[in-house]
Amino acid sequence: MPPMLATKGDRVPVGPDWVHEVKWDGIRVIVHVGPDGVQAWSRNGNARDVPQLAGLARLGRTMVLDGELAATDEAGRPTFGALQRGGSPRLYIFDLLELDGRDLTPLPWEDRRAELDSLHLGDDAWLVPPTYDDGEMLLEATRQQGLEGIVSKLRSAPYRSGVRSRDWLKFPHRPRRSVVIGGWRGEKGSDARLGALLVGEPTPEGLVFRGRVGSGLAGRAGIALLPLLAGIGRDESPFVTPMAKVDALGTHWVDPVVIVDIESLGVTGDGRLRQPSYQGVRHDLTVADLETQS
Repeated sequence: MPPMLATKGDRVPVGPDWVHEVKWDGIRVIVHVGPDGVQAWSRNGNARDVPQLAGLARLGRTMVLDGELAATDEAGRPTFGALQRGGSPRLYIFDLLELDGRDLTPLPWEDRRAELDSLHLGDDAWLVPPTYDDGEMLLEATRQQGLEGIVSKLRSAPYRSGVRSRDWLKFPHRPRRSVVIGGWRGEKGSDARLGALLVGEPTPEGLVFRGRVGSGLAGRAGIALLPLLAGIGRDESPFVTPMAKVDALGTHWVDPVVIVDIESLGVTGDGRLRQPSYQGVRHDLTVADLETQS
């Protein structure tokens, strides 16, 4: 079951029709809990091995849960980067889609949430975070705490699997986006270490070049990426954008299949990312997912 997706909002909605949650910085998963064990599935349908969640099966209920896997950084904040670095994951559960064989997706959000709260799920490896009535307050609080942002949800909304809906609105603080690697360069003339990534965004016309990313690739991050790129080399640039000599020089082109997250200060007038920094590989996303992201 593909998850329901939020649309990027312009203004935090107010009033009793809406509820607000913290937007967790991790990997979205649908978790199936049954007598045979626990299985987590990423957005693109890949199974994820999360042994920390095995205890959910001991609750004696069959469930389908929607949530976010994240690990905490040195400051205690749940972050995608900490998960990429091998931190112990915790499941932040925010929806209940099925319970003991009953399909709950047609129900309003507030009814599904009541069912979820009645289960009293809480453990070192999973929890059900609270919800809030004041979205603007929560947005400012998450900004001050260095969290990812918030998601506002319409209380009356059913769960629409695989749909990006305006019943859920997201308000991220960090200017983060997912991009596709189209090429890479070695560090200081050596291919033993990764020096920069050439990245782009898929459009109906093809992969549009968004610039080079060098920050964040030092140490283990770059070392872990190299094996993913080694087997997908190609002779020509995958970008539809004409490549300047300064960008193409010394570049190893690759098939555009590896997705990574970057943070930047926005986009320049010529469409390049401003001061981008690498955040991690998105094994849970495909190029098709990026074509519909907003």
